[in-house]
Amino acid sequence: MLHFKLSRLREDVPALLKLAGPLLIGQLAVIAFGVLDTAMTARYSAEDLAALAMASAIFISVYVGLTGVVSALAPIAGQLFGAKRYSEIGEEVRQATWLALGLTILGCLILTNADHVLEISHLSPDIEDKAKLYLNILAIGLPASMVMRVLMALHNAVSRPAVITIIQLIGLGLKLPLNLLFIYGGFGIEGMGGPGCAVATVIINWTWMLLTLGFVLFDRFYKPFAIFVRFSPPDWHRIWVLLKLGAPIGFSYLIEVTSFTFMSLFIARLGTTALAGHQIVANLGTVIYMVPLSLSIATMTLVSQSIGANKPARAEEIGWSSVFFTTATCITIGIAVWVFRMQLLDLYDPPPEVKAFSIPLFLFIAFYQIFDALQITAAFILRAYRIAFWPMLIYAGSLWGVGLGGGYLMGFNVFGNVPTFLQGANGFWAGNSLSLGLAACFLLYLFRKTAERYEKTHPPLVL
Repeated sequence: MLHFKLSRLREDVPALLKLAGPLLIGQLAVIAFGVLDTAMTARYSAEDLAALAMASAIFISVYVGLTGVVSALAPIAGQLFGAKRYSEIGEEVRQATWLALGLTILGCLILTNADHVLEISHLSPDIEDKAKLYLNILAIGLPASMVMRVLMALHNAVSRPAVITIIQLIGLGLKLPLNLLFIYGGFGIEGMGGPGCAVATVIINWTWMLLTLGFVLFDRFYKPFAIFVRFSPPDWHRIWVLLKLGAPIGFSYLIEVTSFTFMSLFIARLGTTALAGHQIVANLGTVIYMVPLSLSIATMTLVSQSIGANKPARAEEIGWSSVFFTTATCITIGIAVWVFRMQLLDLYDPPPEVKAFSIPLFLFIAFYQIFDALQITAAFILRAYRIAFWPMLIYAGSLWGVGLGGGYLMGFNVFGNVPTFLQGANGFWAGNSLSLGLAACFLLYLFRKTAERYEKTHPPLVL
């Protein structure tokens, strides 16, 4: 039975917005980091900007994959929070920290040995050296980043995302002066150019971690979780449970990132104008994506808490309420994007030829909002049920197969029968839209079947 009632929206939507609002602000603050790095490095030199672009692409791929694994703590701790098994949350946090430290070692090895990856791009020796330095510096901050991800998962699970948002905003306030100091130099410190961004980021990462740890240590709210009451050696069973759920999540994140990365690489073959137009639309799409992402994380929290409280019907109701509300919100955003496409393009102030090239792409970014909302909401709901393996396969088949594969066939008109409108960059964006629609269909079906099966096997307690 499909547990969804429009009357429930009045109860569910405020709860979703209460959690999603701080999450959205925090996500936008993190995006602002990248904007500041790009803008300030571009003023230093084109070579440093090229090094930043290459090193950032490598780092983001590594970072997203590793932090995705650790994010498995959120639905697990969320279920425990809903079940009021508070002391077990502390044990899960300790074991997630062990997992994070192990993944940190792997990540540092990759970041400090990225020579072969950088060689693929045939960069000049100067740019390659700057990119290596950037990655080596970021490796110093990776332990703090991974522990911070554990703490973020904890706060999402116990419905306290505002704490993380405040700390992220503090970091954003530090980013500009630290970038100025380490990129351009001052107070006796020599300017480093692009790698200076990495120094600023590392300082902020460690500051974030220490501030959040201090908050968890001294705030009374966290005492029932007993996080610091004792030392726990690695519990391989608990770590395996985290890894079993987290590895597919991390790989799903990696699929999403690489699908857009390769999409950009293929579109680059079409020329500078095509790549510039694509980058503008992709950047706008990233900002818009933060809305359904924030709502989906909030949904996962509420659904996992309901599952932990042994309220399977309520969990499904919240899930469908979020599907309806998130999709309606994103449709509204998509319409607004199309209506105000010229004004949005003016914000980027591109050359006339890039502007003309970008306009048709706005049709796709407006259109696929419905599919993006459906697929991401369903995926995060399934994570609340601790299901991530099948969604990973769905993402691989749709985003890599239909999105990249289909986009390549259409974009380059491989078989010679593709309509003109669907050739070039349009073909890749059309393939991406189709892939999201396909993923949405499979993920929503999987959510419905999972919820039905869960309710049959976990009937609510009768008191």
